[in-house]
Amino acid sequence: QVHLVESGGGLVQPGGSLRLSCAASGSIFSINVMGWYRQAPGKQRELVATITSGGSTNYADSVKGRFTISTANAKNTVYLQMNSLKPEDTAVYYCNVRWGASSSFWGQGTQVTVSS
Repeated sequence: QVHLVESGGGLVQPGGSLRLSCAASGSIFSINVMGWYRQAPGKQRELVATITSGGSTNYADSVKGRFTISTANAKNTVYLQMNSLKPEDTAVYYCNVRWGASSSFWGQGTQVTVSS
């Protein structure tokens, strides 16, 4: 079994910061990519940021310069530092882990609300 435990969501004012974390455990071997995606009401799930086992990162244009993805704990934990948050960042944020040839697993999601 695979377990992804997400935390760090919440309510924050525009311009504020939040840090999301996602800890992976279970039958996961040789993680290739960890990432964060988000889904706002009425919209499709979209990529926010990914990081490979080698440390290469990829960001959506909308978050470049504001969000930073990183890993820790032998790269089984992924973080998303979100600064200068905007109301349009409001969404459910999902952690995703990919390993092996084609295995993938999603976290349960954590709500981020940016509002005054």
